[in-house]
Amino acid sequence: MAQDLDPVPTVDDLLQGRAEDFARMDTALAWLALHWRERPSLDQTAAAVGLSPHHFQRIFTRWAGVSPKTFVAALAHAEASARLADGDSVLDAALDVGLSGPSRLHDLFVAQEGVTPGQARRRGEGVTLRYGYGPSSFGRALVVVAPKGLCGLGFVDDADDTGLEDMHRRWPAAEWLRDDAVALDYARRIFAADETPPMALMGPPFHVQVWKALLRIPEGRTATYGQIAALAGKPGAYRATGAAIGANPISYLIPCHRAIGADGRLTGYYWGLSRKAAMLGSEAVRRYTGSQG
Repeated sequence: MAQDLDPVPTVDDLLQGRAEDFARMDTALAWLALHWRERPSLDQTAAAVGLSPHHFQRIFTRWAGVSPKTFVAALAHAEASARLADGDSVLDAALDVGLSGPSRLHDLFVAQEGVTPGQARRRGEGVTLRYGYGPSSFGRALVVVAPKGLCGLGFVDDADDTGLEDMHRRWPAAEWLRDDAVALDYARRIFAADETPPMALMGPPFHVQVWKALLRIPEGRTATYGQIAALAGKPGAYRATGAAIGANPISYLIPCHRAIGADGRLTGYYWGLSRKAAMLGSEAVRRYTGSQG
């Protein structure tokens, strides 16, 4: 008799599994965001989140693809590389790379023609926005799509509706249609296929300028608010730049998670410090494991 084989997991199964694992690791990632410089042991990190070392290691490795030790080592490696470089190295690298460099984040097609300036000023009037939820590597994703591309990407926890409320506040005059099928398609493309879809940036001109500047920070690197202000062509405009970064509607793809304080702290993140640590750590792991190969 032929032996029954376990079914091969689908892309959706794998993505849903990563979303669920992230939810379990949320507290651990928030703790690591504050303590990674101390190079905590597996036992210390597991104890901080109330799990056995074996259970914690298994779930964390399944989510991150590497052990907690390698994850922290990658963060330390990224920090050391940044410290050893010249003070303006991140800024120089971003200027050199521009928007056509090798990283997928630099190859974005920004579909600014997706909305007219008049529609943007009227807070979305005349625009139909489709929104919905789908699994992602960083938990449950909230996706908002305009006729010409992605215009909103955020993350929610359980029944939390603050993310959707935030998106509604941006474009209150738009027509909002629930469409989880569209959201799932975008989640697959972004988090499973590693694809960057066209985007429609809907915001004031200076905000769009800052969001484009964020795209010029190489993957696996960070930049201070001052450096980002310079990239946006407004050196010294730290406060306005910080406000524009905080208003970024397309998280992850427009990498506001790469903005850090002048003292190197991760600082706040609208979608949670644990997600910021997860995104930076994932990028650092890719650079670190590549450099070790």
